[in-house]
Amino acid sequence: MSARKVVLVTGASLGIGAELARVFASHGHDLALAARSRDRLEALADEIAASGAASGIIRSGILRPIVIEIDVARPGAADALAARLLAEGASVEILVNNAGFGLIGPASALARDEQIEMVDLNVRALTDLTLAFLPDIRAARGRILNVASVAAFLPGPGMAAYYATKAFVLSFSEALWFELREEGVTVSALCPGPTASGFGARAGVHPGMLDSVRGLTAAQVAQAGYEGLMAGRRVVVPGFGFRVSAWFGRFAPRLLVMSFVARVQMKRRLPP
Repeated sequence: MSARKVVLVTGASLGIGAELARVFASHGHDLALAARSRDRLEALADEIAASGAASGIIRSGILRPIVIEIDVARPGAADALAARLLAEGASVEILVNNAGFGLIGPASALARDEQIEMVDLNVRALTDLTLAFLPDIRAARGRILNVASVAAFLPGPGMAAYYATKAFVLSFSEALWFELREEGVTVSALCPGPTASGFGARAGVHPGMLDSVRGLTAAQVAQAGYEGLMAGRRVVVPGFGFRVSAWFGRFAPRLLVMSFVARVQMKRRLPP
C-alpha cells in the first residue's frame, strides 16, 4: 500500500495558514494540519472534510485532514511530526512553512526572550522542518512553500528582528530553489504585505493601521501563494503595490529605505 501523500501546513489554525489549507484542499490535495490550537484545527478539518464530501474533489477517498496539535518551535518538533505522519501512513509531498509571528517596536524596547522566541520559530523551526522532510519531498519531486513577507526585502527599524527573520526565509528559499531545481522540486517564497489575519494582534500593531492599508485578504494571499507555487515561481509577492515595495527595498538607497520603514512602524505601533 502506497503512503498517503499529504500537504503539511504549519500554523494552519488561522489566518493565511488556514486559508492556504482551504486552497490546497479545494484543488484536491490531501492535508496534514499542524498548530498549537487543536480546537481550531479540528474545526478546519471538519470544514474541509464536509466541503470535500460535497464536491467529491478530495483524491484517494480521504476526506478529513490529519490534525496534529504541536508547537513546531519546541525542540524535537520536526521529529515528532515525522513520527506522527509515519504512524498515519503518510509522507510529505508538499511542505508549507507558515508558522511564525512578529513583534513591533525598537529592539531595545522589546522583551529579549520574546525576540529570541520569534527568531527560533521563524528561522530555526522553519529550517529544521524543511531539512527533516526534504528526503520525502525530493523522492516525490514535491514542493516547498515558505511564507516570508514583503519585509524580507527591507531593513526594518521598528521591527528589526522580525524583518531579519523574513530576510533569512527569502534567502534560504531562493538558495534551495537553485539547489533543487534540477531534481524537479519547486521551492517558493510567499512574501505578502500587511494582511488581515491574527498577525497584527500578536505583533502589537495598532488595529486601525491594518484597516487603513489597502492590502489583500488572507484568502487572496493564499490563492496567490498556491498559484505561484504550482507555477514554479521562486518568489511570490501578491499585489502590485507590494511588488513595488519589494523593488524599492532592493534597489533604493538603504538609508532612505530605513528612514521610510522607521516612520511607518512608528505609526503602526500600539501606544505603550
